[in-house]
Amino acid sequence: MHGHEELVEYGTRRWLIVVGVMMATLLQVLDATIVNVALPTIQGNMGANFDEAAWVVTGYIIAAVIVIPLTPWLQQLMGRRNYYVAAIVGFTITSGLCGTATSLQQLVFYRVLQGLCGGGLIATGQAIMRDTFPPKQLGLSQALTSLGAVVGPSIGPTLGGVLTDQLSWNWIFFVNIVPGVISALLCASLLRDPARRGRPSVDGIGLGLMAMGLGCLQYVLDEGERYDWFSDRNIVATSFVAVASLATFVYWELRVVKNPIVDLRILVKNRTVRFGCLLGMLLAFSLFGGVILAPQFQQNLLNFTATLSGLSILSRALGIMVMTFVTLFMLNRLKLKPQLLLGIGFIIVAVANIMTAQVLTTNSDFKTFLFPLVLGGIGFGMLFVPLAVSVLTSVQGADTQKATSLLSLCQQLGGSISTAILVTLLDRRGAFHQDRLAASINLTRPAVQRALAEHAPLAQIAALVQQQAATMAFGDAFYVLGAITLIFTPLVLLLRPAKTGAAPHAIAIE
Repeated sequence: MHGHEELVEYGTRRWLIVVGVMMATLLQVLDATIVNVALPTIQGNMGANFDEAAWVVTGYIIAAVIVIPLTPWLQQLMGRRNYYVAAIVGFTITSGLCGTATSLQQLVFYRVLQGLCGGGLIATGQAIMRDTFPPKQLGLSQALTSLGAVVGPSIGPTLGGVLTDQLSWNWIFFVNIVPGVISALLCASLLRDPARRGRPSVDGIGLGLMAMGLGCLQYVLDEGERYDWFSDRNIVATSFVAVASLATFVYWELRVVKNPIVDLRILVKNRTVRFGCLLGMLLAFSLFGGVILAPQFQQNLLNFTATLSGLSILSRALGIMVMTFVTLFMLNRLKLKPQLLLGIGFIIVAVANIMTAQVLTTNSDFKTFLFPLVLGGIGFGMLFVPLAVSVLTSVQGADTQKATSLLSLCQQLGGSISTAILVTLLDRRGAFHQDRLAASINLTRPAVQRALAEHAPLAQIAALVQQQAATMAFGDAFYVLGAITLIFTPLVLLLRPAKTGAAPHAIAIE
């Protein structure tokens, strides 16, 4: 584990670093979800249409996705501590600028800068936490890291709703400033740098291909459904550029350049990192899928307030938090294998989604969602730590940062793919069910005769059909989420223990 032991911290110093890193992680994750709630307000205030306002989210994500795989290179260039502190400071300043924006163009520009600063925070934080704790406490370090990553998406929509309703949309950005300053001060004064091996060379072609490929891919995922996917010339052209750029990028990094800007060789030589990244994508796919579907159904069809909808998502976050530490106990005291816990966790998540699909009706209330959401939280709580432990015990030294960056990138892409698939599915299945229900409404049906006898206006019947069709579409989406999670669960069997002779489950977690 060379280069790890000398960075281990003890006592108060360690816990102050933990606070600094967790704050930075929470800010980055929170910011990816908090804005969605305020979009309609921003749109109204700035006189923009929906397509224009969506760039407030899309611009941020594209910038973040491009920066994530660059973080190992940026750290080698600047030193890990300098890079991390600069990223936190940049993120905090750009948050303030976002809050002061007076036009949509300004806000989108500041959001892109914010994404460029925030992109690398999670992967770097994960690597710092691994180095700050001794090797035998790897599980604990990753459990703490995962809490920041889990709590963000869970409280983001609620916090966004409350701030927008009670104060103004500007506060969803201003709220980052104080935690950002505290995090930057703690990390600047306490973090130590791992040894650097020379200055990195600049692989300009690799950087250009990657930025073009990931940027176009993210654009297609975010905007595809709005423009009806491949029936739109713009989406077809962007998809072609994304595929061509990424294919060339992979060939260039693996075969041509001597010092690649993103070292993809770790995916070729390390099976656990390779399949760990795929499982990270699946984890984000399932997690963000639920974060998108449940609040949308509750607010649009059941008329839940943003706060009530947020509380139901929070019930899942509590399940995750409790189960994360139970999982830590199972890895440590019961010596269960990470692969076993991952397999059980993914199956529980799939079952929770299928259960949600079965209980959805237009009369659902808060209690309806409680059990499936808490069950899903228990499943997710069994995933974060075993996945991180499996991947991080299979790498050493400089490969740690490469592995965490690729894992972070795959999780970001998993969330984007989930959003793209589910939004499309809701649209298509909603139309399908509406056609079928409308076709079944005719004068021979007693319910229709009764409604007409009671002088129910046709518009009311049409609205009822639309509501039922949308409910059925949400049910379909939850079924698909559960099915995809189940289908890919066997990937956990492809993870293997570290070659160093220490199996991941043999790592004690105090």
